[in-house]
Amino acid sequence: MPESDILVIGSGIAGLTFALKAARKNKVILVTKRALQESNTLYSQGGIAAVVSADDSIESHVKDTLVAGAGLCNDDVVRQICSKGRRLTEELHKWGVDFSLSSENENYFELGLEGGHSHRRILHAGDITGREIENKLCRKVRGHKNIRVLENHIAIDLITRAKIDLKTKGADECLGAYVLDIKTSRVKKFLARSTVLASGGAGKVYLYTTNPDIATGDGIAMAFRAGAPVSNLEFVQFHPTCLYHPKAKNFLISEAVRGEGGKLLLANGKTFMEKHHPLKELAPRDIVARAIDYELKKSGDECVYLDISHRGKKFVEKRFPNLVETCRKFGIDMAAEPVPVVPAAHYFCGGVQTDTAGKTSLSGLYVIGESASTGLHGANRLASNSLLEGLVMADECANHIERTLDNKNRGKSLLIPDWNPGNARNPDEQVVIAQNWDEIRRMMWNYVGIVRTDKRLDRALRRIELLQQEISDYYWNFIVTSDLIELRNLALVAELVIRSALSRKESRGLHYTLDYPQADNRFKRDTLIFPPRAR
Repeated sequence: MPESDILVIGSGIAGLTFALKAARKNKVILVTKRALQESNTLYSQGGIAAVVSADDSIESHVKDTLVAGAGLCNDDVVRQICSKGRRLTEELHKWGVDFSLSSENENYFELGLEGGHSHRRILHAGDITGREIENKLCRKVRGHKNIRVLENHIAIDLITRAKIDLKTKGADECLGAYVLDIKTSRVKKFLARSTVLASGGAGKVYLYTTNPDIATGDGIAMAFRAGAPVSNLEFVQFHPTCLYHPKAKNFLISEAVRGEGGKLLLANGKTFMEKHHPLKELAPRDIVARAIDYELKKSGDECVYLDISHRGKKFVEKRFPNLVETCRKFGIDMAAEPVPVVPAAHYFCGGVQTDTAGKTSLSGLYVIGESASTGLHGANRLASNSLLEGLVMADECANHIERTLDNKNRGKSLLIPDWNPGNARNPDEQVVIAQNWDEIRRMMWNYVGIVRTDKRLDRALRRIELLQQEISDYYWNFIVTSDLIELRNLALVAELVIRSALSRKESRGLHYTLDYPQADNRFKRDTLIFPPRAR
C-alpha cells in the first residue's frame, strides 16, 4: 500500500511546481494518467501574464483582469495573484525556463500583447511556452529524491472517512485515493496526509476543443463525488482561433497572433471585428468567439480566417516558428496566406470552490490549477492568466501544507479496505463507452455551446440524466478501465455545466443566452452546486 505525506494527482504547471516545493520537507507521490509531460500546460502557446516591465503596473493588470471577469472576480484574489507574477516567473527562469529575450536588449524579456491586456506583459518562449515550462519542470521532478512519479495511473475516486466509516459524524476528511494502474489493470490504494488534485480542465466534454484527450474533468468530478462544492461551471471559455483542417486535431492558433496584428477575415476577405467591439481583434476572447460564431451562422461558412501575412515572412517565422511549421504540415503557409480558424472549447473558469492555497471544504483535500475556482477569472479568463494562477496556487498550497502538515494524522484509526470490484466482470461491449462519449460531446457542443437557450439546456439536462443512469449501471457492473473512468467523470462534469447554465438567467462573460441577452445584477454572484455528502 503506497503511503506518502502528500499525494499529487496531475502533472501540469500546477502539479509539478507544487510537487517540487512540497518535496522540500515531505515525501511526495505524483500520479498522472499518461506520460508525465502530457498535460494542458504542454500545449500552451501564448505565455504567462506577469508585470515585469517598468511601463506596467500591478494595478493595470488587476484592472484588466476585473474587466474581463465581468463583475464576478474576487478583487482580493485578483490582487494577490497578480502581485506574485514577477517573483514566480523569475523563479521559473532560475529553474531553467528559457523565456524569449528582447531583440533590443537581451537583459530584458520580450513581452507579448494579448486580447484584453492594456500593456505588453506576456512572458513567452517563442510560441511553445508550455512545452518549454513542462519539459524543464518534468526534468526537475524526475531528478528529485523526495518525489516518486507514477505514470499511466488514473485516479478513480478519493478515499474519505465518510465512505470508509458510514457512522462518521461531523466534518469529513480526505485520506487519499484509489488509483488504477492502466498497464496492469490493478487498482491500488494510495494514502496520504494531504491530497492535491491538479488534474486540469474538462475541454473534452465538448466535440471541438483545443485540449488534449486527457482533459476529462477528473479532479472536478472526484472532488464533487467526495463532497466538495463546485462553482461557476457555466463559464466555459471558447478559444476563438483553433486551426480548421480535416486532419488537424485540437491545434490552437495562439492569441498572440492577434496580439501581433493578426486580422480576422470572412471568406470574402473582409474584416468584421470592428462591428462587434472597439478593440476589434484584441477584444476579450468571449466577444471574439461569439463574433465568429455569429458571422459563421449568418454566412453559412465553415470557418473564418486569421491573417498575419502583412507583418512579413521574416517577422512571422521568427515570432511563431512552431505555428508556421505546423501549418505547413497541413499545406498552409502562415507567413504568406490567411489561416482557416474556428472557435473551440478551451478553458474552464469554474471548478471546485477553493481559496488561493487550494483549500476545499473537505479537510485534507486541495485543488489547484484549472480544476479550481478561486475567484480570479470571474465570468471570463483574461488571456495568459491561467499559467499564472497555476504557479501562484502551487506556491501558496505548498507553503500552507508545509506549515500545517505536521499536525495532521489522517485515518490512522481506520482500517481502509482494498478496492473491492464486487461481482463486476470484464467489459463485453466497449461500443457503449464510445457511443456515450460521442453523444455527450455532440450534445454539449450543440446545446451548451457558445450561445445558449433555456430550451436547448433543458433538452441537454434530460438527455444527460438518462446517460448518467446508463453509465452508472455500466460502471457498477463491469471492471473499471481508464476509458470508463473518464466517461463517468465527463458525464458528471457535463451535468454540472448544464445545471449551472440553467440557473443563470442572464448573459454575463462566457455565458451567453438568447433568452436573457443582458446582464442582470440579481445574478452578480457565483453559481454554487453542493453535492450530497459522498456520492
